[in-house]
Amino acid sequence: MTEKSRAIARLPIFVLVLALAGLLAAQTKVKEKDLSPLHREWLKLTTTFILPAERDVFLSLPNDRERDIFIEAFWKQRDPTPATPQNEYKDEMTKRFAYVNSFFRRGTVREGWMTDMGRIYMILGPANSIERFEGTAGLYPTHVWYYYGDAGKGLPANFGLVFFQRGGGEFKLYNPVSDGPGSLIIDNKGLDLTDYAKLYEKIKEMAPTLAGVSLSLVPGQIPYGFAPSPQTSIILARVFDSPKKDINPAYATHFLHYKGIVSTEYLTNYVESSATVEIIRDGLLGLDLLHFSISPRSVSIDYYQPKDQYYCNFKLSVSLRRGDAVVFQYSKDYPFYFPPDRTENIQSNGISIQDLFPIAEGKFGLTILLQNAVGKEFSLFEKEVEVPAGDGPVKMMPPVLGYGLQDTAAATIVPFKVLGRQILTDPKGTLGSSDEVAYGLNLIRVPRDLWADAAVEIAAVGSLAEGKPAQAVTIKLSELPYAPTMNFLRAFPTRGFTPDYYEMRFTLKNGRGEVVDKASAPFILSPAETVPHPVTLSKSFLSSNSYLYDYALAYQYDQTGKTDKAEELFKRGYGLNPGYQEGIVEFAGFLVRSKKYAEALGFAEGLKDSEKFRFDHFLIKGQAQAGLGDYGNAIASLLEGNKIYNSDTRLLNVLGRCYIRTGEKAKALQALKASISLNPDQKEIQDLVNSLGK
Repeated sequence: MTEKSRAIARLPIFVLVLALAGLLAAQTKVKEKDLSPLHREWLKLTTTFILPAERDVFLSLPNDRERDIFIEAFWKQRDPTPATPQNEYKDEMTKRFAYVNSFFRRGTVREGWMTDMGRIYMILGPANSIERFEGTAGLYPTHVWYYYGDAGKGLPANFGLVFFQRGGGEFKLYNPVSDGPGSLIIDNKGLDLTDYAKLYEKIKEMAPTLAGVSLSLVPGQIPYGFAPSPQTSIILARVFDSPKKDINPAYATHFLHYKGIVSTEYLTNYVESSATVEIIRDGLLGLDLLHFSISPRSVSIDYYQPKDQYYCNFKLSVSLRRGDAVVFQYSKDYPFYFPPDRTENIQSNGISIQDLFPIAEGKFGLTILLQNAVGKEFSLFEKEVEVPAGDGPVKMMPPVLGYGLQDTAAATIVPFKVLGRQILTDPKGTLGSSDEVAYGLNLIRVPRDLWADAAVEIAAVGSLAEGKPAQAVTIKLSELPYAPTMNFLRAFPTRGFTPDYYEMRFTLKNGRGEVVDKASAPFILSPAETVPHPVTLSKSFLSSNSYLYDYALAYQYDQTGKTDKAEELFKRGYGLNPGYQEGIVEFAGFLVRSKKYAEALGFAEGLKDSEKFRFDHFLIKGQAQAGLGDYGNAIASLLEGNKIYNSDTRLLNVLGRCYIRTGEKAKALQALKASISLNPDQKEIQDLVNSLGK
């Protein structure tokens, strides 16, 4: 790997995400009148069912190509049969739009989709039956459209929508509350428009079946006192909201913020996911580890004929940020092949990708991006996480819950491993009666005097049990050997529990029975004996490689300005494996930035025989020599490095400054201008070039 490719590999990709998000947040939305005719027409078509967030994102996109891609994603979110090439929803809405513009613009200057009848037709489609009152003496022309309602969207089993026409023109949607029955009567002068009983009787004389729906949209429902039912306004609101009810706008906001990072072909295929994130302090390693599991709602698979296997191929990208600064990121690939007889199980139960990494003390924004190359799908999970400091009062970390325990190899570190066993987690948090409730509890900063007489009370309490626990146990801390960090791991069967929403409650009490700290975690117990859990994909990590965790943490502390802590971890990582050359490069670079040039020079010498890191050897050596004022030797080292790779701005900038120190102005300008040509966004170097030019 060349230095250039190594530099690219180390590039914090999520810096681009955050910069892009900030740019778009400040961007002015395009006005609808400035869109292309095609896109203006699309907004008209989708007016009745586009979410406000979707519309905002669409108008925030800078060009027609991105708008076209967004439109594709919009329709995919609504496709009832995504596995087929046909999108029935799109076809139906396009057909409805053509119909309303043809039939409902008659007698009005507005386009058909803008009329009340057009809007309702776009939302609900053709009525199951229509009753017309035209030419009925004493009544304005009136139509009643009858529909069967969707209970899942809060609509009654059947209802009627009334449209009436006064003075010609288009038909207006009638609301019994705001319009009142008197508005349907042509000559209502002299009538008491608040005497609904008399108005009902008068309409009933002229059109018996219309009288009922003039008071309530639900046929046969006569409100108390004949006063128009307020339920009407609720039903109408639910009608207009119904096409938007099952759509999550997250895909749209992710499209906006991640279109510069997630490939175009993925952006149209956002898949919702469930996720679990827990921080567990490992007492043996002395590190805080962030464990996580992410499970997409659906997974696309493909067939590999040569081996008669099905497969999917995931790429996991994780980042931590503090404010707008990315302090840590990494990526991993998870290819997964399985035989045909497991296909149904995989598609029914889903897949969960699990991993863990060391995390520094403090508050961070966590971003987990998961992409499946099969189907070009992506899922995203974001959460604010906090790691408490190493000193302070005793604290109970959020507990880890799962549906069972599994033995693991002693020399490995795997996600959700506590006291040598792995907690089997399912981000959905639902258990069956054949599962166990497995839990891991982490206490940190435990003082010895508390350990001697404190206990943790653990109870599983259902929402229907009025506070009476279905399971309760007390664990004395002194049952385990004393340690500042203490982990507890238990499991109990759920068989015999009542299906319910449960809360696992953990309460730490001192010897006097006083509550010191507490935590809780929910789970759902299904009536089913067996609940399908996703297939887990994860990679184990050898405990003997824990020095890599030290380097990762050192990088995080360096990025957050805690250089003393960073140096301590760099030294510990180096001490555990002095032959790890990538670590030497990182440590030496840190020492240069910390102006500890003599130490950096010593580490640079350790790289002189490395073919892979020969460029780094000369770069670090030159930087250290320059820092020590040995400009002649620094120039010689940097020129040797430049022969290996001549496009590194760090090297060119140091080289230019060394030439200034030795009075070689022309060579200094040549080096600094070369750096500016590689990266024009270097104000300090540009100012230096300008001053030399004078």
